[in-house]
Amino acid sequence: MPQPHLRAADADRAAVVTRLDQGLADGRLTLAEYEDRSARAHAARTYGELDGLTADLPSPAPRPAPVAQAVYGGPWHGTWGHDLRTAWTQWAVTAVVVVGIWLVSMLATTDLQYPWPVWVVGPWGAVLLARTLGERHTLGRRRPGLPV
Repeated sequence: MPQPHLRAADADRAAVVTRLDQGLADGRLTLAEYEDRSARAHAARTYGELDGLTADLPSPAPRPAPVAQAVYGGPWHGTWGHDLRTAWTQWAVTAVVVVGIWLVSMLATTDLQYPWPVWVVGPWGAVLLARTLGERHTLGRRRPGLPV
């Protein structure tokens, strides 16, 4: 906590009451202790007054992230840590550039040239498509109410 003489905000008081709620639910506080500490938390003006109310309670355990968020970082984040929207945008920009270069080279010569851009954007697009479909399928199966 910040320095004990500084004034506490409503959010600070609410956080302390939340920890007291958990202490009561865990059986670490009696109802009388909870009511006393909760009333003092609501009346506290400084961090020092709040700090003593939870000093004998263990620190709250960090909450685990939901499975989909832990694995994918959200609905559009892939397993490689890249945002799929960004990956598709990069693919599209690259496709436009290489096809543009190919078209300019076609117009500059009279010969029909091999369509080499398919080897640049084709495999990359196939991998992105597989990732997108696979991740959407996996995320869809992890939604509550759907069989896993």
